[in-house]
Amino acid sequence: MWNSNQRKHANTTTNHDSHANDTSLIASGTRIKGDVHFSGALHLDGVIEGSVSADPDNNAVFTLSEHGRVTGEVHVPHAVINGIVKGNIHAVERLELAAQACVEGDVHYRVLEMAAGAQINGRMVHQKESPRQITHQAEEGDGIFDDDVVMDGGKA
Repeated sequence: MWNSNQRKHANTTTNHDSHANDTSLIASGTRIKGDVHFSGALHLDGVIEGSVSADPDNNAVFTLSEHGRVTGEVHVPHAVINGIVKGNIHAVERLELAAQACVEGDVHYRVLEMAAGAQINGRMVHQKESPRQITHQAEEGDGIFDDDVVMDGGKA
């Protein structure tokens, strides 16, 4: 048994990175109204009405099942989408769109894997730069760079 001082010490010395392998589940039938920030992995079978975000400099993974839905922005390093997103997706590293994915918004990605049947109703913006460089360059221009590929229903 630990006394209260030992418990306090154990809680304060826990490394933030120790949660990198943790997985959170938001089950079907659960509705969250508000923004969700996570580390590690987040698996959504329910509904989030708000933004979903993780620190871009970690290996966080957001997985949206075919039953899940997000109404809001998604800002994550890695995303696997198989449900409905009504908002823009910013996947700093990798975006996987499964067969039942339906995105009503723009997708920003570095690496994209898209299965037959997935839908995007918005722009597709490929980003070759790191997030820090994009932020710096965005202040100088209109947010679209010479090296980026933009698809907008044939209006590129």
